[in-house]
Amino acid sequence: MNAAPPPAPRKLRLATVSLAGCFGCHMSFLDIDERLFALIERVEFDRSPLTDLKAVGRCDIGLVEGGLCNAENVQVLREFRAHCKTLVAVGACAINGGLPAQRNHLRIDELLRAVYQQRDGLAAGAQVPDDPELPLPLNRVHPIHEVVHIDYSLPGCPPSADAFWQFLTDLMAGRTPQLGHGLMHYD
Repeated sequence: MNAAPPPAPRKLRLATVSLAGCFGCHMSFLDIDERLFALIERVEFDRSPLTDLKAVGRCDIGLVEGGLCNAENVQVLREFRAHCKTLVAVGACAINGGLPAQRNHLRIDELLRAVYQQRDGLAAGAQVPDDPELPLPLNRVHPIHEVVHIDYSLPGCPPSADAFWQFLTDLMAGRTPQLGHGLMHYD
């Protein structure tokens, strides 16, 4: 009599979210190309561009791209953190605010007036949008660690596909991710 094969190990649940940024980190993640097949053997995707799920469920690993530029970003990040055992800040915008944080030395009210009221080509009487459904802009762009606890950072702008792969391989194996010098760069 043959013994039943051992059960397959439980797949880890992985989710991603994009806040204030360019979506370049997600594009770089997708650049792992054929390694996605190996990844899908080890993980089950929750909220991500691959699933198009809008709400996040309980996850083992959460990848956050982008910084915080409005109240909606803060709400999404807090909910995401509450659902993820391990949270990873991915890319310059999540880690330090990145390019969106270049507005931090300017006053937000002056920026809004310059864009919506003072540019050439605007209709007479143009106003700053104030629809209550629009997310309230923050006075400055914040990196995510200023609002929630993060467990790891994956640096880069964006991190390379090889950096994503090495990082996730280490994390899925239960190791602290280690990126060699060649895997950390800013393009």
